[in-house]
Amino acid sequence: MIYTIGETVYDIIFKNNIPIDAKAGGAMLNTSVSLGRLNIPVALIGDYANDKVGEIIESFLIENGVNTQYITKYPVGKTRLALAFLDDENNAEYSFYKLAINDNCKLSFPKVTKNDYILFGSFYAIKKEIRNELFEFLSHAKNNGAIIIYDPNFRTSHLDILEEVIPMIQENIAISNIVKGSDEDFLNIFQLTNENEIYNKIKDFGCENLILTKNKLGVSLFTPALQKNFKTPAIIPISTIGA
Repeated sequence: MIYTIGETVYDIIFKNNIPIDAKAGGAMLNTSVSLGRLNIPVALIGDYANDKVGEIIESFLIENGVNTQYITKYPVGKTRLALAFLDDENNAEYSFYKLAINDNCKLSFPKVTKNDYILFGSFYAIKKEIRNELFEFLSHAKNNGAIIIYDPNFRTSHLDILEEVIPMIQENIAISNIVKGSDEDFLNIFQLTNENEIYNKIKDFGCENLILTKNKLGVSLFTPALQKNFKTPAIIPISTIGA
């Protein structure tokens, strides 16, 4: 089984400052949907409100083969929104509106067994309100033989909290079997652009496997036994927002 852990949002997409579309979103949600479309058993761990937007997101997940039994639905409040402003190359700049609830969020975690996969990241991975229970779950999962994958997905909009959350990012790297991130992530987090320096930094924190994505420049794989670069085909992007 594959479990993805992350926030769900509803993306409202703008082009030339005009709203043109709206979709369920969130980094881990996008991954779970891609896996569901491949008929791979996947469940999303997260939360949203029991409102109209939450209903739209849940329907989208179910339609795409994602197990939603570990989603927490709050009886009051409003589901998160993300405004995505596309530039001329259809890259998105985001403005986020948080889930509005009166109480702290509460996640529901499954029992994990050997060779299950746990993919976590983005803002959920550095969120103080869920930190203790999330890290306890990750530790238990790793002890049970699950494979932990961390995707920091750290955007420029989060730079103002970097100093506060860097210890959590380091812990996330240390507990993971694989770190998968973009060149933009590591520029934002470590102010590094050199691939070998990025890999050495990841190793310093305790993880020996790195997948580094570089948009149209390709993907680099680093392990103790192998370093390899993979080209990506040239495309005209419809959107960079995800699922």
